[in-house]
Amino acid sequence: MGASINAITFTAHTQAELLPVADAVLEPEPNEIAGRTLVTLASPGTELNGAYLGQNFPRYPGYAAIFQVERIGTAVEGVKVGELRFCMGHHRSYQRFPATETVAVPAGLAPERAVFTRLMGVTMATLNTTVVRPPALVLVTGLGPVGNLGAQIFQACGYEVLAVDPDPTRQELAQHVGLSRLYGSVPKDDPSIAKKVALQLECSGHEQAAVDGCTVLQPYGELSQIGAPWAQRNEATAHELLRLIFFNYLTVRSGWEWQLPHHPTAFRRGSIFANFATGLQWLHDERVKVDGLYELMDPQRAQEAYQDILHRRLTSLAPMFDWRGKE
Repeated sequence: MGASINAITFTAHTQAELLPVADAVLEPEPNEIAGRTLVTLASPGTELNGAYLGQNFPRYPGYAAIFQVERIGTAVEGVKVGELRFCMGHHRSYQRFPATETVAVPAGLAPERAVFTRLMGVTMATLNTTVVRPPALVLVTGLGPVGNLGAQIFQACGYEVLAVDPDPTRQELAQHVGLSRLYGSVPKDDPSIAKKVALQLECSGHEQAAVDGCTVLQPYGELSQIGAPWAQRNEATAHELLRLIFFNYLTVRSGWEWQLPHHPTAFRRGSIFANFATGLQWLHDERVKVDGLYELMDPQRAQEAYQDILHRRLTSLAPMFDWRGKE
């Protein structure tokens, strides 16, 4: 295969370029499959804070990809040339992964929709592990891509969902996908909500959102901290949060999805790849909607995309890079 493989590369602080991959290995190992990338989805928070604003370069960002199988390793079974697969791939024009680290895309599901299963998997980890059951009242704070999808997931499972974000654009996008109980801030003074919320999905990473959410959690309620707290945002104190936790008997825990095993394991609830497979099916069945939540972009526009994320100029929730027709 003589064609070059290109990848979005962070070459310096706040600098993204599309560059050839040196010494790229194209042929799969016996347990691997490989093929051309169709689309990749950016994770605004993780890629921005974890790499674009970093110090050590070059960095190769990426979070989720859909590719079409072209080559199959000799030990792989159950995969066909031409089928579409999801993987946690980098932003690059060619993917090569162990077959067990990919999931088949259901027939008829567009790549642009399928790739969102990666972000669905984040809040599905809390769905696996929470003790709260429908039709309990759930509060979602932060309506970026993870929070928007999380609110849809819990609503689809029969929970009553309240969703909070001060950004009018995010509220409008949430309404577009079927979320109706939307607020600009946590409704702490609403007697129909205060002390009646069973679970908070804190998806913003903002400490005030966690504190405000804890004020409306019912006794023995649960806070799942899903959004990464990349930086201190205000002067909220640990004392304020600890007081709410102690006197309201709250359970507070990490909502990081990597608390789950990659694959189903005895005596564990859920797994990363089982959630991806479920997410793909729910996207196919339109239990979760993503139309209007993304913008397709040429990978050559990577710098523009990450600058838009950095300066909060996005009119969608996440950039998606379209690799079809690219070498």
